[in-house]
Amino acid sequence: MAQNEAAEPVLNPMIFSIHVVTSPYSHQSALTALRFCQASLATGHQIKRVFFSGDGVLVGTGLASPPQDEVDLYRAWQSLARDQGVELVVCISACLRRGIINATEAERYEKPGHNLTDEFVLSGLGQLVEAGLESDRLITFGA
Repeated sequence: MAQNEAAEPVLNPMIFSIHVVTSPYSHQSALTALRFCQASLATGHQIKRVFFSGDGVLVGTGLASPPQDEVDLYRAWQSLARDQGVELVVCISACLRRGIINATEAERYEKPGHNLTDEFVLSGLGQLVEAGLESDRLITFGA
């Protein structure tokens, strides 16, 4: 199928939740998860939530600038949230360990700034459990 052609919608749409555990550029998983989300939405499925844990939370930073000749996974995930309404959640404990914080946590921990982009929500593992319970499938990318 050509890239410009729209995929035919499925008859029985499913609700997926996605769990990404690897960093954006050290493994193919973050890009594969993104492409899975895009293809699922294009064919009529729903994405309940994308939950990032471990090094996967690094995709939430607003400070990274990948080379221009590479896919900008940071902006691509942000666009998925803005354009498709997909909820992106990053694990708070993984974020704190890796220096990814929002304005509230920066104030709480008396840090001089924050770097989590607005498209991401900082939350706990309960969001992953809830997503799994409310979805037809929970798919983990990375190991």
